[in-house]
Amino acid sequence: MRTAPVEDAPEDSYAESLLAAVIAKRFYLENASKVDIGQEMGLSRFKVARLLDLAVARGIVRIDIAFPTALDTELSDALASRYGLRHAIVVAPHADDTGGPEPYTRLLAPPAAHLLTGLLHEDDVLGLAWGRAVTAVSRAFTRLPPCSVVQLTGVDPQRPITDASVKAVRLAAALSGGAAHPLYAPLVLPNALTATVLRSQPTIATALDRLGALTTAVLPIGAWGPGLSTVHDALSAPERRRHAELGVVAETASLLFDAQGRPVRTDLADRVIAVDAEQLRHTPEVIAVAGGREKARAVRAVLGSGLLTGIVTDATTARAALSRESSPPVPSRTGAPFNRQA
Repeated sequence: MRTAPVEDAPEDSYAESLLAAVIAKRFYLENASKVDIGQEMGLSRFKVARLLDLAVARGIVRIDIAFPTALDTELSDALASRYGLRHAIVVAPHADDTGGPEPYTRLLAPPAAHLLTGLLHEDDVLGLAWGRAVTAVSRAFTRLPPCSVVQLTGVDPQRPITDASVKAVRLAAALSGGAAHPLYAPLVLPNALTATVLRSQPTIATALDRLGALTTAVLPIGAWGPGLSTVHDALSAPERRRHAELGVVAETASLLFDAQGRPVRTDLADRVIAVDAEQLRHTPEVIAVAGGREKARAVRAVLGSGLLTGIVTDATTARAALSRESSPPVPSRTGAPFNRQA
């Protein structure tokens, strides 16, 4: 938040301080945008921004930053440094949060929501992929700037098309006041022809077109095993074995990676409805939310790919990613593109 000094503001201007307080209430407590406030009060958005700065400078608005007590800043810094991340939040799990994905989902969602709220700006395009962790993050949002929200992947083929991922997009869009672009389609289709036909459907095509404008993407990470990856569970048993034999250990937004973080070549790209690697590579912020012992190896693999700009995870997973068997260096996001079939 900017706190630069406000020029031309009379020190004893009670009227201006009162106006600044009213604007601060609309902006900080009622989630109104600067543009909307300006239109309501007959002010330019620059004047609104100046008055918000004045509210901070005069103590009308007080900002407290309360880090969660379970935040491990040392591990966070180490993870960011090791993998070239701009954002790393490592949370120590509670004593009873020691197994299964659900406790970790509940643990990681609030700090992830806080991180994303700080990263997003007016007119951004927020992308949400399918996954328990991402759905939990959408429920943890308490406010968002005016932005549109797009679904990054189709839904679990074993669930209704109106599943939680579609609801998550609509929930976030309702909170931001922006447009919602859900994907009413399964993530994995039986063949390439079916996927091609679905991609051409008007509502799906509209959502997919928005992926090129992504500014922030939120991804879960799946491990290659039963109940740990939507893609894994959507494939037949022979296909699961074949992918395992090809070295797949991790999946995010249907992108597959081996233990070293290298993309794995398969025919899956032609059968999915999802954001592609090139679009993610050009997205300014790509944040993963994942944790738990069962996913530690997968998280380490995706971190090693260089695809991410940030992660929210737990201490056990972070330590696994920092272990000696993790192999740097991490590819630069500005280097060669990530391809599904690289």
